[in-house]
Amino acid sequence: MSEQAEQWIAILSLTFPVAAFLWEFAIVGRKRLGYRVQMDTMAADAADKPYADVLGDMRHDGHQLKDPSFVLLRIENAGSTKIVSDDYLADPADPYGIKVTFRDRRVAAVVLTDPSDDALRDFFFEEVTEGDTVRNVAKPGFRRNNNERERTGIIRLPKVTLPRGAEYKVLVVLERWPDDNGTDPFPDPVVRGTDGQDRWYDPLVRLLRLKATRTESHVFASRPAWWVIWILIAAVVVQASFTLFFRNDRRPPLDCVGGTLHLHGSTAFAPAVRAAARDYLERCDGADVHIPLADDTFKGSTDGVTDLDKAGKDADVPVGAGLADHIAFTDGLASDGHPRLIPRPVALSVFTLVVNKDAGVENLKLEQIREVFAGRVQNWSAIGGNDVPVHLVNRDPGSGTRSTLVAKVLGGKEPPQFTVTDCAALKPKQYGRCEVSSTDTMLNRTAATPGAIGYSEATGVDGHKAAGSLVKLTIDGRRPTAEGVEDTNYPYWQTEFAYTYGEAPAGSVAAAFLNFLTQQSGRDILRAHGHGLCSEVQNSGECRPL
Repeated sequence: MSEQAEQWIAILSLTFPVAAFLWEFAIVGRKRLGYRVQMDTMAADAADKPYADVLGDMRHDGHQLKDPSFVLLRIENAGSTKIVSDDYLADPADPYGIKVTFRDRRVAAVVLTDPSDDALRDFFFEEVTEGDTVRNVAKPGFRRNNNERERTGIIRLPKVTLPRGAEYKVLVVLERWPDDNGTDPFPDPVVRGTDGQDRWYDPLVRLLRLKATRTESHVFASRPAWWVIWILIAAVVVQASFTLFFRNDRRPPLDCVGGTLHLHGSTAFAPAVRAAARDYLERCDGADVHIPLADDTFKGSTDGVTDLDKAGKDADVPVGAGLADHIAFTDGLASDGHPRLIPRPVALSVFTLVVNKDAGVENLKLEQIREVFAGRVQNWSAIGGNDVPVHLVNRDPGSGTRSTLVAKVLGGKEPPQFTVTDCAALKPKQYGRCEVSSTDTMLNRTAATPGAIGYSEATGVDGHKAAGSLVKLTIDGRRPTAEGVEDTNYPYWQTEFAYTYGEAPAGSVAAAFLNFLTQQSGRDILRAHGHGLCSEVQNSGECRPL
């Protein structure tokens, strides 16, 4: 990544937290109307209390309340400045600023409790003097009604002027609707700051008008929370300043060694290796490192080992020494006949069987798979799929993905020889077999051929351009994932090995890249491509799942 890009990242890492802080606390949080349901309980919940009989025998308008319940609602100024009447979302002519809806309940009574300031009572009551008697009379700002059609009870609260930190509480007595004989708990109350027609306002309007926001124990932010906020901001400033002024490039690998490195081998493991190589080249920019990454550098496990062996012999590397600039990757251990090659377990790869969607299958038993690859099942209808001929698309015999399939899934039995040399020659209405030379060709051909079945490295299927026409098969219900291997013994997996010709010399580009791949940032790239790391399993020498 370029220095300019790094600087932009540092600038954004500073800008976004500061902007978020200003938005939350200086703009939106400046006017914040908060609420909290402090109690929502039924009289039946207090059956074992001394006052249970009183609660259960409550009456209203001459009748006993049915399943009475009680809600204590706290309304508070959770912002940093005073809330006045014009701040509420409601129409200026509407005296009500908050609407509370109780579904499946009727409102029997409402009472104001615990205002933080006696002046708040004036928004609910006014004193009336009659002779020598002074009494409180409710203002129009306290309103309740019950909507029988919608089965809801509603209270509307006035537009109370709330200084910073001010609050009041409302105790609501409710009952179940007379014809409701249910026993289910009641839904939570819904608190809204709306206009007279219950319309929600555009988010930008929140800068000027209020929407009720649920709050927790502290109003606005507690002192410890403020300390945390400022510590986080200070940490971001220090990190961004360090990146901007003291670090001019990305941290390189521990050892960037100049030279040209040639990579060969598995087409299934190639995407992860290529991604790691590109990252290595970026980190080692300026170290004169070259890694050719053309498509023909990865031709399969067997070809990769053969190319490595040939390169070592051509270089006439003496016994006891090693080739410094070649690595071959294989799905599983290479075949015998290469005594100078040294394997190193790197990662676990999970493979999957893939079928064309027209086959109509998603899960097969292990025995059914063996019947298909042996050629004894030639139409998918024979094992519960659609009436479509089977078209078996195999990799060539040098493929590690194929050898893994034979060893782990097919019980060591090779599939029959191809019936056509070119997969394009398969007849749509007739069973047939063919072979391809790469994972990409395998997926493209399987997707394009109705009834086709093939196989691939599992994570390579999801991002492939042909993925929409393919189905990843489960085997006996076991999914082709790393978790499936660990937890359900999914069988189609293999260890990925890195081969060198002799031991790669210390300080060579081959040794440096292997160290990056297995001990440094390359590990994250392998993990991102869905591979388990051999260095993290219980026995890294065998590199087998737990």
